[in-house]
Amino acid sequence: MSRRVVITGMGVTSPLGNTVETFWDALCTGTSGIDYITAFDTEDYPCKIAGEVKDVDFSNFVDPKEVRRLDRVILLAMVAAYEAIKQSGITDSSVNLERVGTIIGSGIGGLASLEVEHEKLLKRGPGRVSPFLIPMMIPDMPAGRVSIEYGLKGPNYATVSACASGAHSIGDAFMLIKCGMADAMITGGTEAVIRPVGVAGFCSMKALSLRNDAPQKASSPFDIKRDGFVMGEGAGILVLESLEHALARNATIYGELVGYGASGDAHHLSHPAPEGAGAQAAIKMALSSAGLTPMDIGYINTHGTSTPLNDKYETCAIKAVFGEYVENVAISSTKSMTGHLLGASGAVECIASIMAINNSCIPPTINYEDPDPECDLDYTPNVARKKKVRYALSNSFGFGGHNAALVLGKYDAQNISE
Repeated sequence: MSRRVVITGMGVTSPLGNTVETFWDALCTGTSGIDYITAFDTEDYPCKIAGEVKDVDFSNFVDPKEVRRLDRVILLAMVAAYEAIKQSGITDSSVNLERVGTIIGSGIGGLASLEVEHEKLLKRGPGRVSPFLIPMMIPDMPAGRVSIEYGLKGPNYATVSACASGAHSIGDAFMLIKCGMADAMITGGTEAVIRPVGVAGFCSMKALSLRNDAPQKASSPFDIKRDGFVMGEGAGILVLESLEHALARNATIYGELVGYGASGDAHHLSHPAPEGAGAQAAIKMALSSAGLTPMDIGYINTHGTSTPLNDKYETCAIKAVFGEYVENVAISSTKSMTGHLLGASGAVECIASIMAINNSCIPPTINYEDPDPECDLDYTPNVARKKKVRYALSNSFGFGGHNAALVLGKYDAQNISE
């Protein structure tokens, strides 16, 4: 388990832009990607806002005939994968693609296709249901379709752990490379559920913000006015490689994945465990697997959903793990700008963490105006901050009590244990 794992490619589709560069620039300027939903008529819905992906022509990345046969959740992943794979050069002729795998998570999968085809079933009968429904709907198909597109014949599957799906995918890919089952992995998360049934379901749970009068203010993690999360959509894809493999092909290395932790709350379907007990366990495991201590971490990209319980208990977890040193750690929630990308969030936020390390810049938590006494850490309020960071922690937690934590590092040629 001694192989080092590095990052050689990154790709994003998000409410803030559809390349890593545009996404990062928007984060650093504190730009909100939240607005009124355009995907469907929200007149009868309590929540009318979300973070939608805009200005992407899928036919530039996929054969136009295929676009009609692929759910949006697959298409968003394919756009992000294109950027990551092109950046990395991992499909060059010198690479053995039998040693390159694909793990892309999604919390829900092809909800749009299920909605559309179910309506056909009810109105027009079973014979009118598309033969492409099942491959458009199942959550493993983003991974399957990306592997087919690029001929990637290594381990291939999806993780489904609600809002931790993307982070668990990256963690699994990390472990497969470390144990020698693959030389490189295309990994991350994707989600596209800004659909009538998706919004209605989360509204019925009382999980969404209802600040429809101020969309760009609605996602306000750690602020006392927070009233629920704002749905988002998009994908984040990374290319992970063993260090030896990356060096052998002279790849550009953007960072290093050094630690991974995962745990279960065993507590409640949608509420985090008191004091963030499960989150604490995942963070401690990630630090231990990295061979690091809390004092090594310079930045934490929180799960930070803008829900009352998550933000409170994530704060508790960070304070429990980091103790007095927490005053030296920069913290932020980029969901304040993107909204909550559900199964894609962990991957997109992993990319944000790598960019923070490489650019010595902490993206802000926007809409942090009225502090909550129970959320009393340095959340980098409203304005980005310059800070050199060697190691960053990225947290992801999901309904069902699924917790994942990733530790990212600045790449240097020296082994971290030296």
